[in-house]
Amino acid sequence: MPELPEVETVLRGLKPVLEGRRIDTVTLRRAGLRFPFPADFAARLAGSRVTGLWRRAKYLLVALDTGEILLVHLGMTGRFTVFSHTATRNLGEFYFEAAAGAAGDGPHDHVVLGLDDGTRLVYSDPRRFGIMDLFPEAEAPSHKLLRGIGVEPLGNGFDALYLAERFRGKAAPLKAALLDQHIVAGLGNIYVCEALFRAGLSPRRKARTLVRRKGHDPRLEELVRQIREVLGEAIAAGGSTLQDFAHTDGAQGAFQQRFLVYDREGEPCARCGSGIERLVQSGRSTFYCRKCQS
Repeated sequence: MPELPEVETVLRGLKPVLEGRRIDTVTLRRAGLRFPFPADFAARLAGSRVTGLWRRAKYLLVALDTGEILLVHLGMTGRFTVFSHTATRNLGEFYFEAAAGAAGDGPHDHVVLGLDDGTRLVYSDPRRFGIMDLFPEAEAPSHKLLRGIGVEPLGNGFDALYLAERFRGKAAPLKAALLDQHIVAGLGNIYVCEALFRAGLSPRRKARTLVRRKGHDPRLEELVRQIREVLGEAIAAGGSTLQDFAHTDGAQGAFQQRFLVYDREGEPCARCGSGIERLVQSGRSTFYCRKCQS
């Protein structure tokens, strides 16, 4: 599933394509994705102009001049592809030229948006685990998919003091606590594994052990720093491509070439040379070095 860096990469590809543009046409190839599309979905989108785009956790949010917000979650295999017949240098790196009739005709192309500059934006999703919803902007704070989400790990609210407060008394393993979207928004399996290794912290460690009666363990400061650095490096690399993820121009992410532990079971640790181990936590694979992480 695309994690924060992958969703951020898609967002940065969509912004020059969509911001300020009017959605002229909306073609739906099916009745829904993971859930049915909202009532009159196509009619409510058609004719609206995009006023802004941003990310919240792993959700893409598109503001419209109608006062509504289009919410998108890519699920396991969702992706956007941009097709333009008039691609020029100033349109940005996420555009590419396409032959007539090539956009939106694939078996897994479910939503096609035609923009007022002739661009076609195609949403494809082989497994159909993605989500699209449309709701009034005023309802965003209370939306069932957005309410209760924790702080953004790249935002000012994410620091050691915040984690200490949320980890206080928490018996859950550190990895599970960091994956809890009510604590930190958008963190996923790959980047938590990598950040914990860099910080020298075991994924098995109980979260509460990094909290003291007065203050917190200094290692929380290092954990915050490593989470920020891992995410920043991954975004700069365009995310990680393991199976289905691709940018809006079809390119793949490159951060997987820098993995130190993730998906490296049995390979030597880059620090100590001992073998990277794998364990299953809450149904997910965790990769770590028993010797370097405590």
